[in-house]
Amino acid sequence: MPTRLLHTHTGVLCNRHAQLTRFMNSKQYKQLVSLCTTCDPDQRMELVRTAVLKYFQYVTLSHRWGDDEPSLRDIEGHLIYDMSAKEGFEKLQAFCTVACEQGFLWAWSDTCCIDKDSSAELQEAIGSMFTWYRRSSLTVVYLSDVQDTGSLGNSEWFRRGWTLQELLAPRTVLFYTQDWSLYKNLTSSNHKTDIAVLEELERATGIESRFLTHFSPGMDDARSRLQWASSRRTTRPEDIAYSLFGIFNLHLPVLYGELAEKALGRLLAEIISQSGDISVLDWVGEASQFHSC
Repeated sequence: MPTRLLHTHTGVLCNRHAQLTRFMNSKQYKQLVSLCTTCDPDQRMELVRTAVLKYFQYVTLSHRWGDDEPSLRDIEGHLIYDMSAKEGFEKLQAFCTVACEQGFLWAWSDTCCIDKDSSAELQEAIGSMFTWYRRSSLTVVYLSDVQDTGSLGNSEWFRRGWTLQELLAPRTVLFYTQDWSLYKNLTSSNHKTDIAVLEELERATGIESRFLTHFSPGMDDARSRLQWASSRRTTRPEDIAYSLFGIFNLHLPVLYGELAEKALGRLLAEIISQSGDISVLDWVGEASQFHSC
């Protein structure tokens, strides 16, 4: 579970202790205790597991960062629904409203649910982010530059580094356009199962639909995975490598301030070390600006 989650009903940011406190004060907890006192001991753990997993289902946000994105410090101790409707805050409020309307009690956004002033927490978050998106019950993709009649593939979202894992990791995804309408008004519970949307995603990313719907992190076909990322950009140069750690299921040190070439060199060295696949160095086409090997 992510370290912090937004409570969608109230707009309060909750750390793990606050999340557990809310659970233990909930009607679901009282029902669980009642059931556990009367059921067979062998059934108890399964009842606990089922109740906890259901209560703590959460929604993740995938988006392009814009102006005035709220940080952890901005929203700590405040109700997000009562805060200024500046661009970033308005987006966060709309996301939590969508999560609530979809029936979820918890939501997570990378803008405000990570303490970016803590290098240890930032390291943990980058190392865990693929798993957090994979374990989410839903990922809401907000395409701020796509209007109601626009095409999904034209969004800048498809040209950013971090959004690659945010597309591949979740099992359930819904795309929302500029005014927070469902893309093409598709009412499916998962746009990854919509044939028309999958075809658009294939064209926009160059990734086969089988990877979009059933992606497993690891070293298989490493060269293709690097190729998917090759045309994407990140604001911080080092993130071009860090954003791929989850896709390759690697846990490497995050060292902001190192050159992008160094970060990519460490990534490629680890891929070759674990997979033995030197084809990742065999590049055809325009030379990259990063000659890390």
